Amino acid sequence: QVQLVESGGGLVQAGGSLRLSCAASGSIHSIFPMGWYRQGPGKQRELVAAITSGGNTYYTDSVKGRFTISRDNAKNTVYLQMNSLKTEDTATYYCYVNRGAIIWGQGAEVTVSS
Repeated sequence: QVQLVESGGGLVQAGGSLRLSCAASGSIHSIFPMGWYRQGPGKQRELVAAITSGGNTYYTDSVKGRFTISRDNAKNTVYLQMNSLKTEDTATYYCYVNRGAIIWGQGAEVTVSS
């Protein structure tokens, strides 16, 4: 059974930083794209960042220059370093792996206070 376990969410003041981690277990994920979606209060889920096995990355415009996605294939883990956080970054962040079908993590709450 494939599982994604997220950690690193929390409460931070605007301008601060957090790092989310997502560890995959149950199968080899190093060849599959992984990334992060988020869903803020009253908003639709949106793709925040993604990374291929080769390290190619994608970022939504609102986080470019502030967020960095990376992965450690040996550990089947993907990270999201979030700097210069804004109140509008408040959301539940979901890790995913795309194996043809999307597998989701349980979600990590990120709250940015003003």
